[in-house]
Amino acid sequence: QVQLVESGGGLVQPGGSLRLSCAASGLAADYNSIGWFRQAPGKEREGVSAIALKENDISKYIADSVKGRFTISRDMTKNTVFLQMNSLKPEDTAIYYCALGRRFSILERSYEYWGQGTQVTVSS
Repeated sequence: QVQLVESGGGLVQPGGSLRLSCAASGLAADYNSIGWFRQAPGKEREGVSAIALKENDISKYIADSVKGRFTISRDMTKNTVFLQMNSLKPEDTAIYYCALGRRFSILERSYEYWGQGTQVTVSS
């Protein structure tokens, strides 16, 4: 059974950093993408980043809104994907979700399994 568990969220001041983790269990070989999405209060969920999981696939995506500040990486020895978030802004405040899909994609509808989410709050 596939399970995704996010961690690393919290309260941080503007300009600060957080590293989110998405630990996956029960992965089958035909799943090749983990994406990060976020949803702020009163707004639609948006894609933030995605990364391919296969060793020979270097596909990555970073949304323009976070480019230069967020970095996605993977450690497949631990079945874990990380989202390093630097220079955080109040507008980054949201619940962050990771999701698992079969093909590398930046589209929400491509993802089949979702974590429970972790709250990120950027405030002074």
